[in-house]
Amino acid sequence: MDESPAETAPVPGVSNSWADRTPEELVAKSIAPVKKQFLCPPPIRACSNEQNDDVSGGKTKPAQTSVVKEKKSKRQLKRERQQAVKSAVGICPEVAKRGDVSRCPYNDKCRFSHDIEAYKAQKPEDIEGDCPFMTAKETCPYGLACRFLGSHKDGVEAGDVSAHRRSSEMNGLSKDVQKLLWKNKVKFPKADAKLKALGLLGPANSKIKILENKKDDQVVSNNCHVTDGNGCTEFPNNSDDKMELAAEIREENGVDETFSLDESRPSKKPRSEIEEEILSGEVDDGGANATLEVVEPSCTSPEPEATADIVSPESDRSLKLHPREKKLIDFREKLYLAPLTTVGNLPFRRVCKGLGADITCGEMAMCTNLLQGQASEWALLRRHSSEDLFGVQICGAYPDTVARTVELVNQECTVDFIDINMGCPIDIVVNKGAGSALLTKPMRMKGIVQAASGTVDCPITIKVRTAYFEGKNRIDSLIADMGNWGASAVTIHGRSRQQRYSKLADWEYVYQCARKAPDALPVLGNGDIFSYLDWNKHQAECLELSTCMIARGALVKPWIFTEIKEQRHWDISSGERLNILKDYVRLGLEHWGSDTKGVETTRRFLLEWLSYTCRYVPVGLLEVIPQRLSWRPPAYFGRDDLETLMASDSAADWVRISEMLLGKVPDGFTFAPKHKSNSYDRAENG
Repeated sequence: MDESPAETAPVPGVSNSWADRTPEELVAKSIAPVKKQFLCPPPIRACSNEQNDDVSGGKTKPAQTSVVKEKKSKRQLKRERQQAVKSAVGICPEVAKRGDVSRCPYNDKCRFSHDIEAYKAQKPEDIEGDCPFMTAKETCPYGLACRFLGSHKDGVEAGDVSAHRRSSEMNGLSKDVQKLLWKNKVKFPKADAKLKALGLLGPANSKIKILENKKDDQVVSNNCHVTDGNGCTEFPNNSDDKMELAAEIREENGVDETFSLDESRPSKKPRSEIEEEILSGEVDDGGANATLEVVEPSCTSPEPEATADIVSPESDRSLKLHPREKKLIDFREKLYLAPLTTVGNLPFRRVCKGLGADITCGEMAMCTNLLQGQASEWALLRRHSSEDLFGVQICGAYPDTVARTVELVNQECTVDFIDINMGCPIDIVVNKGAGSALLTKPMRMKGIVQAASGTVDCPITIKVRTAYFEGKNRIDSLIADMGNWGASAVTIHGRSRQQRYSKLADWEYVYQCARKAPDALPVLGNGDIFSYLDWNKHQAECLELSTCMIARGALVKPWIFTEIKEQRHWDISSGERLNILKDYVRLGLEHWGSDTKGVETTRRFLLEWLSYTCRYVPVGLLEVIPQRLSWRPPAYFGRDDLETLMASDSAADWVRISEMLLGKVPDGFTFAPKHKSNSYDRAENG
């Protein structure tokens, strides 16, 4: 199994033997001061490039370069999916639910397999334990496909997956809305009205015309449009000319909408090329970045767009809500679980909720993907009924994109607030002009917040970092105006984008910004909170701070919420930690499913989480408490075998823990942590 070399390489300038160092010396080197009787020799690192599949507890770990994953083409992946559907593995879901071939409404026309015996022959062994749905006294919706089939008391009689999710989970995207998003047929009247009032919405089809003229300078003269006696326009036979001439006609009549004659899903490649040229500034679009809107063509002269029914918030002040009139979230001293990419999924949030978290927020979702109706992106917005104070976090680069996403989310989802990410340091996000890149463009930040807050009544919060470049902080100069923009709260992560997750968070600067903020604007701090003492310190040193957001500290030890509420250092045992993992697995199987696909999805996310939890050092093993988030644990033995296993930073040992909970891994299984932020200071992190 693989692991990041940054987690195994020796710290520069520091010996691998810690027994002769004092606790003060270890703390100065950011090494966790583990009691000497628990220290063990550092593990031997394998130098071979061969894959080490030993999960028997050995400490030998390969370098990350030992696994070379073959990158398959989309065509190859599609072919493999089709072959899987036709094989016994791809049994018909309706047949699997009931164990009865006659239940499938498609009969012989079904593209899935109906061979129950062949499916049973290849199905992996059942996992020990009870079905999570049976434990909750519900009917298992997966029937024959459930990996806990042996615990079903009533055989394979199955329930309804969608009914189960409707009863406990919210914020799903309906198929009808998704299809409209695919075809660009969803209208955004509130967002467009606000963008127009702010001067951020221009004639969309003029941009397309400019690009078309730039790409093709040839003038079409042979297929000019003519009108008949009735005044109707006759189009040429060429479909491309039809679209160009129709656009000219609509432009002459003052209609700002763009349209497509094809009802099918629009091609992504040409549109992405157009958007890239517009957003890169190569084409002068008058400051507009409008989303394309599909309108049915007509042979008659189109009537001007009916705008009388849309009342601009700026035109009628009686309809415009002042930011103070919006529903406000009381963040004061509440425990806020930060939006966490990959690991901050719904089952993890439910675990943290059970351990004391007050406010939860979904994983960061990209605005463009939401507007395109991508199911995987909309899944990030799902909310469980136990999350009583819940928000979603979105990320976009331009006011029109964010405003339309906010309107769509507010219409389709049930949320208490919407958070706009303006601090994400990931390269793929920053290169698109979103996340931390917005810190270099304060006027665009203003436009995004104004457009979003003016579109919906839901509170709009923003999350920022101190600056883009280290040493060039700028939030203190903007914080006084953010409330006037329409922000209901601001969270400040005390690091710059250049720092990523290295060095310590600058809490003094966070305090400075909180003191400069208006009284009506709640300011939240974020960075390096890992104990109740850290929490108490920040709350006491800056009374203007509403609360603190807890991020990586919750990944390493989710019971930090319990520690803060009970004001104690919890010397949690390995058995108690295993019970938390069991709860996560149970909730994961309820969310992703108890069939083979759901089990392996749960395993992947569990392993991602274990790549963080291994950094925790039990309180009873430390010379100095509390542990700091920046401390790197040395190699040590736990107080029992399970605690030793949980302390391992080897991916092979993480897989062993997953097998204790989810059964044996499939043949050829490999795993490497997805995110760099689960590592310590490294060159890639700034």
